Amino acid sequence: MATGIHSSADARRLARRRLPWMVFDYIDGSAGRETGAARNRAAFDALDLRPRILRDVSNRSLAVPLFGKTAKAPFGISPMGMCNLSAPGADMMLARLAARENVPLVVSTVASTAMEPLIEASEGNAWFQLYFSGDGSGTFKLVERARAAGYETIVLTVDVPEVGRRPRELRHGFTMPFRIGPRQFVDFALHPRWSLSTLFNGRPEMANFDRPGYEFDRAESRAKADWATLRRLREMWPGKLVVKGVMDVDDAVALRAAGVDAIQVSSHGSRQLDSAPPPITALAEIRSAVGDDVPLFYDTGLRSGEDVVKAYHQGAEFTFLGRILQFAIAAAGEEGLATLWDILKSEASITLAQIGKTSLLDPGRMNDL
Repeated sequence: MATGIHSSADARRLARRRLPWMVFDYIDGSAGRETGAARNRAAFDALDLRPRILRDVSNRSLAVPLFGKTAKAPFGISPMGMCNLSAPGADMMLARLAARENVPLVVSTVASTAMEPLIEASEGNAWFQLYFSGDGSGTFKLVERARAAGYETIVLTVDVPEVGRRPRELRHGFTMPFRIGPRQFVDFALHPRWSLSTLFNGRPEMANFDRPGYEFDRAESRAKADWATLRRLREMWPGKLVVKGVMDVDDAVALRAAGVDAIQVSSHGSRQLDSAPPPITALAEIRSAVGDDVPLFYDTGLRSGEDVVKAYHQGAEFTFLGRILQFAIAAAGEEGLATLWDILKSEASITLAQIGKTSLLDPGRMNDL
């Protein structure tokens, strides 16, 4: 069947119609007055790509190297909590996509499917995203569990010392796991297809904490994490270590010295600090500061394949997509996800043709763009 999806904006529009208001605003909302999200969008729109003519661009590739492998697409899947709120089985849909495209699914600490079945369904194409929380005892237990499950890459998210205030989700009384009161009951009643499907499949829970000895409070302070925390993680983790949520040049330089394997420029999808600068502008500054030897990843605000090319042009070596994939799932399930993914790849490929390129490899350091 036709999904009605021709862009990420279509996926968002359809998801808004089909999801309960509480769920949509949890996925879509940003911090504060959401001016940070708007400024990041404006920064993307202000970036130009120069069209070039009469170049043979008939044989184009979107494949890029990533930690010794080859990703079929120039973007992977960001860690997103409670994805099964968008539709039952959403986590597994993303895992199957990661397997097909040989791209990383970054499994959230607060995923609604446990880390073990997700790395299996993704055929090993899964990284584990880690939050430091409380005194860290539970955090490092998760690290050991991820290692036992076969994960080779940890993504430490460092931009949430305290959970940012997101008024849209707060107005709905959103909690994780969510509780149903009178307001939520009315909301769910007005969206019967989602409600019946969720009721039939069971309420989504934070699946990595469904066994004795594992606990997590989303609202718990994460403010104790410091450079000693990073050193401890680096010492105990033999695989690749990515630090996500970096916006400052000095922090990036210090991370390079600390021996991390990659730095991910991100403002947490504009969900943390409303006044944060647009991360797409920070990306070029950080690339200039750390040089060409440090893998630099990017997420936040990517809405099209053209945006992805712009991020590579600014110095990214890999990018990650987030909420737009959940919108596609909410709009049309696994078919919607596949449709949007193919659209994004097509947009990126067409953009390369327009600017006279056949590959995304190092376009940010080519003088003729």
